[in-house]
Amino acid sequence: MPAAPLPGNVIIVMGVSGSGKTTVGELLAARLHLPFHDGDDFHPAANVKKMAAGIPLTDADRAGWLATLAAAVAEWQRAGGAVLACSALREAYRATLQSQAARPLQWAFLDGPDAVLEARLTARKGHYMKAQMLASQLSTLERPAYGLRVPLELPAAAAVATIVAHLGQPVMVA
Repeated sequence: MPAAPLPGNVIIVMGVSGSGKTTVGELLAARLHLPFHDGDDFHPAANVKKMAAGIPLTDADRAGWLATLAAAVAEWQRAGGAVLACSALREAYRATLQSQAARPLQWAFLDGPDAVLEARLTARKGHYMKAQMLASQLSTLERPAYGLRVPLELPAAAAVATIVAHLGQPVMVA
């Protein structure tokens, strides 16, 4: 029987744009009976406008967004847990997300070939993050040495099953 997340755990489904964070995160949240939150929904309008114009965000652009998410993560822990889809590209960003949490967050990193990511972004309609922004995300990405790496080529249901089987093993960000 797979381990269940501890009450109050926040599971972050992370990866670059096009990796399937929202799809996998929504399915995972439903499977675990937890609320789902998409990190993109917390970006200030200025960040969304910048990304929609094809301009990569800087660390300064992300600072307020990450601080808002860190406070939300702490609240979600107190409220019983949640699943968050968030790019969490750099180690410093992951440390910020962990900074206000009462206990270690759990990480599921959706990772795989650049060509698959580019194809997904090219096919996606109605999202501000376009395929031409993938290179900037990949150059920013610092792959974590902890948590669970989930191949993005897995169907979403298989990715969720993989994450559920891995839960119960929180890892503190260094």
